[in-house]
Amino acid sequence: MAIGGVGVGTGTSFKDSVKIGCLCVAWYAASSANGVVGKVVLSDFPYPMTVSMVQLLSISIYLTPVLWAWKVPSARPLEIPLKYWFQMILPLAFGKFFSSVSSHISIWKVPVSYAHTVKATMPFFTVLLSRIIIGERQTAQVYLSLVPIVGGVVIASVTELSFDAVGLISALAATIGFAIQNIFSKKCLKDTGLHEFRLLFILACIAAVCFMPLWIMYDLVRIVNDTSLVHSSHMPRLLALLVIDGFCNFAQNVIAFSIIALITPLSYAVANCSKRIAVITISLLTLKNPVTMINVMGMMTAILGVLMYNKAKYDQNQAHKKAALLPLSTGGASSQGNPLLFSDDLSNTGRSDHLRNVTMLNDSLGSTALLSQYHLNGHIVRTVDKRDDDRQSLYRIV
Repeated sequence: MAIGGVGVGTGTSFKDSVKIGCLCVAWYAASSANGVVGKVVLSDFPYPMTVSMVQLLSISIYLTPVLWAWKVPSARPLEIPLKYWFQMILPLAFGKFFSSVSSHISIWKVPVSYAHTVKATMPFFTVLLSRIIIGERQTAQVYLSLVPIVGGVVIASVTELSFDAVGLISALAATIGFAIQNIFSKKCLKDTGLHEFRLLFILACIAAVCFMPLWIMYDLVRIVNDTSLVHSSHMPRLLALLVIDGFCNFAQNVIAFSIIALITPLSYAVANCSKRIAVITISLLTLKNPVTMINVMGMMTAILGVLMYNKAKYDQNQAHKKAALLPLSTGGASSQGNPLLFSDDLSNTGRSDHLRNVTMLNDSLGSTALLSQYHLNGHIVRTVDKRDDDRQSLYRIV
């Protein structure tokens, strides 16, 4: 069955389906409210860095009881080398602050619907940066799926009635920043073993502390000197909206991680596309910014491209998983007792895990496979020797 645009497998219970559906609705609502409230705040309070600072502090404050309630393991600084903090975690915190400020500048300068359409180019920048930074190659289907994404954003940009160059550049900068964050956050989680919420909490705290002096010197000074704002009767309303915006940003982060834990990656990708459509639709209905039919077509083309990209990436990942057991040779007694040897260079794979023991596997047909994994001269070496009564077959375990 499908709930909120998310395909739920037949093995999922009705109770789980309802839970996923409710979480998706809450996610769409929090994200839409975050976009709409952010636009309202920035229209009357043109200080995007302050809005970003409020969101970072909100994550730090609201996430503290969540980490305690869910018993998320704390970070052990002594287990993470000081060099790693400076080389990876501090740059990630800087990237989070930069991306957040750029995102708020884009929402300030252009409609929420257009800003989210531009952010749909994230797959394009993810593929490009993954190729440049880590040398990751994609399938032809993945590359082709980028065409409607870029084409849709170009159409939306050309036909945007409220187009602003600063808004476009800021949205692109935020998208590139988020793409880089996605790439290196995954690496950081793998290297450190931190929980996703713990890393989010650490990055928010570091970003808030490190950029507090910049915020005080730049935004706070201007706010204090803005007498029309300080003495405005709308100030209590603005403060309330800032608190709501910070909570919505926190909520959508927590709900997103909760959904990821319950559904497949493809279902999450579909849900994410549905969320973007919901944000665009609700912002158009509530903020009533003028659009043309061609403009809407450009937005939907970009969203469709994102959906195609997610499907292509899912198929690529599934193909890699199926390649985990590839037949190399069959038959021939000459290979008796000579298991196939192959290795992966640790410097290329980046793996530093210690491979363990020897495993004996037996399948229902009586075949036996002996799997051995160990280190040899800085390489991971795996040997596989599979035999049955009638013939010997060797398989490569990838």
